[in-house]
Amino acid sequence: MFNGIVNVYKEQGFTSHDVVAKLRGIYGQKKVGHTGTLDPMAEGVLIVVLGQATKLSDIIVSGTKRYIATMRLGITTETDDITGEVKKFYTRDELTDTFAFLSDEISIRNEVHNVMVKYLGKSMQVPPMYSAIKVNGKKLYEFAREGKNVELLPRPVEIYSLDLLSVDMDTLDVRFSVVCSKGTYIRSLIRDIGNDLGTGATMSALLRDEVNGIRYEDGYKISDLQKLKEIDRLAMSVLPMDEILKDAPAVYIRESGKRYLENGNRLRLDDFDIQDDISVSTLENSQFFRVYMEGNLRALYVYDDSKKDYKVYKML
Repeated sequence: MFNGIVNVYKEQGFTSHDVVAKLRGIYGQKKVGHTGTLDPMAEGVLIVVLGQATKLSDIIVSGTKRYIATMRLGITTETDDITGEVKKFYTRDELTDTFAFLSDEISIRNEVHNVMVKYLGKSMQVPPMYSAIKVNGKKLYEFAREGKNVELLPRPVEIYSLDLLSVDMDTLDVRFSVVCSKGTYIRSLIRDIGNDLGTGATMSALLRDEVNGIRYEDGYKISDLQKLKEIDRLAMSVLPMDEILKDAPAVYIRESGKRYLENGNRLRLDDFDIQDDISVSTLENSQFFRVYMEGNLRALYVYDDSKKDYKVYKML
């Protein structure tokens, strides 16, 4: 069985569930999961976890993500993306007659920038009705397809950066990059920016560029993985679990702590062999740190200030 992570380049038209189903067949194992759903029209990084790495899903999901998004001004849809049923549509003449700033690129850039800065930092965001968020055990998009109204409760999100990249004057597509926290819906961000501009807007393209330092350029398409399987080189596509945890401090277990580590028990400072570049205060202040035994990553531990020792954060 493979244990590790795979950087999959999810292509348009595939759901995240589709990718997992196909990779179960390619890798020949059931223990396969994904971290962070991508809409069918979106493309880019989808980190797939195999075997023991499935235990890291929540850590990967909680990391920051970078997207390259495109919003089309002058149109709103039921799904907040270009695939949905149109709710409102302005012709080009209607737009330029109504919104003076749409007359030239510099004005558009200035107006959009002034709106975007309002969304930097922490805020509460209303998710799209067509999303996989569950209400009373049922996904929102299921309610939407049934024509039922459900109260959409805002959720906390954080936008770390927003940078306008380009403006297409022919289509009025505005392309921008965004670095954000988990749970952020780019469709909702675009919807809200469009509302503030007055023009309305919907998402016309989305690329997930990076997740936790893993870039889309290094990703494997499903067809690439199938080819690697055919030539018996599939193992080269699997990154070790350490790759997603490389920013966390690492220690090595001493003989005195091996039995306790294997059973997931608490450990003391003298159970660790700590390298010179890591201080005790670093361990005590880390969200978690890696613990290795005989060269293998065995667990993540965290300092417990109340008992002045170290407890399991996650066994691997």
